[in-house]
Amino acid sequence: MTGRTVLITGASRGIGADTARVFAAAGANVVLCARSADSLAELAVEIGDRALAIACDVADYGAVEAAVSAAVDRFGGLDVLIGNAGVIEPISHLRDADPAGWGQAVDINLKGVFHGMRAALPVMRAAGGGTVLTVSSGAAHGPVEAWSHYCASKAGAAMLTACLDHEERGNGIRAMGLSPGTVATQMQREIKASGINPVSELNWSDHVPPDWPARALLWMCTADADEFTGTEISLRDPEIRARVGLA
Repeated sequence: MTGRTVLITGASRGIGADTARVFAAAGANVVLCARSADSLAELAVEIGDRALAIACDVADYGAVEAAVSAAVDRFGGLDVLIGNAGVIEPISHLRDADPAGWGQAVDINLKGVFHGMRAALPVMRAAGGGTVLTVSSGAAHGPVEAWSHYCASKAGAAMLTACLDHEERGNGIRAMGLSPGTVATQMQREIKASGINPVSELNWSDHVPPDWPARALLWMCTADADEFTGTEISLRDPEIRARVGLA
């Protein structure tokens, strides 16, 4: 990854923060995007000169477009986009769902992925190609009680990634999804606190550490993952874990 530039949304904590660390350790320039400016600044200081922190709400297309422009201005291009930003709140049954909260989840989990793709594509196409990775979920493929907003938005993001592959593979764009399973992050604490559905009953030891999906995302940028272009990879798959080099 030396000399390549990676933009990561939702980079202030969890999977996003560990992804920034893993890619930076592999030699990449990392552009850190999230709403939490203070957390981003701390992470950028930790990583060093090859990190650029940009406070950015992915639900705002103008903010995402500005972040991509800043990445190009600072590092000369954009090679990898990782659409990781996502929210699980407000967890609620459909009969009680707050329409505003439900819509905000879609704005972040689905429209945020589209905004990243739309802003990055002109840059990547002009450079002859690039890699777009979407952090997906098993919830994209099956209903979960009280997660209608999350399931619907993640399903949409998975389809959006497939559409990107369908339209842009011939232009050098590698588009893939990663379903990481349950990961030991703040989101799992929010799920646990809800007390709704079997996922909230899992023990903390059942969750994989956030550096596992981070390492998988790095592997997905290599030629060894080319056969999975246009598909969604699951970290629950023992073969995938072995190829990534995970225990």
